[in-house]
Amino acid sequence: MQLKYADGLIPAVVQDRRSGKVLMLGYMNDEAYRRTLDSGYVTFFSRSRQKLWTKGETSGHRLKVREIRVDCDHDALLIQADLDGPGCCHMGYKSCFFRKLTAEGEEIILEREFDPEEVYGNAKQESQT
Repeated sequence: MQLKYADGLIPAVVQDRRSGKVLMLGYMNDEAYRRTLDSGYVTFFSRSRQKLWTKGETSGHRLKVREIRVDCDHDALLIQADLDGPGCCHMGYKSCFFRKLTAEGEEIILEREFDPEEVYGNAKQESQT
């Protein structure tokens, strides 16, 4: 099987294996994909930092891979995983998809699971996961 990378990257949707809820979206290059397969933990390629990172390397909230699926065009991945920790999002939520968009704007629809400052320190964590 040959994955189809666009500009060297493939989107990877991470889904909670138990609940079926989407936890996050990240991008993998071939090296991140291979590392994910080898380690059993989700590894991404950070487009902003231009380097590999394994989810949870800072927070400890790792994603244990249970199954990887590929779509019909071989250009997107669905990773079913178990989350080690209270949340996946660096802003303290279980899912990075904690906002609902409406005609009036955005609405936060999930409860915060942890305090990001306690996990990541005082540094602003807008791009850190």
